[in-house]
Amino acid sequence: MMPRRSILLFAGACAAIAAALLVVALIMVSRSPGAPQPGEVISTGQADVGGPFQLINQDGQPVDETMLQGKWSLVFYGFTYCPDYCPTTLQALEATKQRLGDKAKDMQIVFISVDPQRDTPQAMKDYLSSDGFPEGVIGLTGTPDRIRAAADAYKAYFQKVGEGEDYTMNHSLTVYLMGPDGQFRTAVAEDLGPERSAAVIERAMARG
Repeated sequence: MMPRRSILLFAGACAAIAAALLVVALIMVSRSPGAPQPGEVISTGQADVGGPFQLINQDGQPVDETMLQGKWSLVFYGFTYCPDYCPTTLQALEATKQRLGDKAKDMQIVFISVDPQRDTPQAMKDYLSSDGFPEGVIGLTGTPDRIRAAADAYKAYFQKVGEGEDYTMNHSLTVYLMGPDGQFRTAVAEDLGPERSAAVIERAMARG
């Protein structure tokens, strides 16, 4: 019979080996191409982000969530009077598309206003046609109730700050990547930059 001390030593060695194998396995998973990276939010398959909406595009035409079908879409919320985040996001998303190359040929950028009081369809059209902004961005606006419903569907925050003509809007900064089926795939953090954003989108495309 094996002495009690030898049994304890053997059991300890087995436990140490098992722990080491677990660490190796975790490292391999974290380095796999499909694994989420730090700060990357992946859809669980539940419809907890995104959903039905009824808005108006910059040409005055009514649109709904079916406009997301058949294309990869980058959706974000903002407003035309936004002094910094919104214009820089538009430019960054265009740079991201350029880094994606042919993978972005069917990708659309959707800019949803959180300021329906000022952002009429014509105001959105004038804003998006400004020099320095990417071509083909789809601007959406609508009644306050429908804007609120669309934002709630995407878990997007916004709030009016101040009164009179000089008011501004606080709003969330997330860009939502929606798949060709119109379902949420992942969130792209606003501070990633074009290169890292393109990598996040490529991983989501690879997952389908």
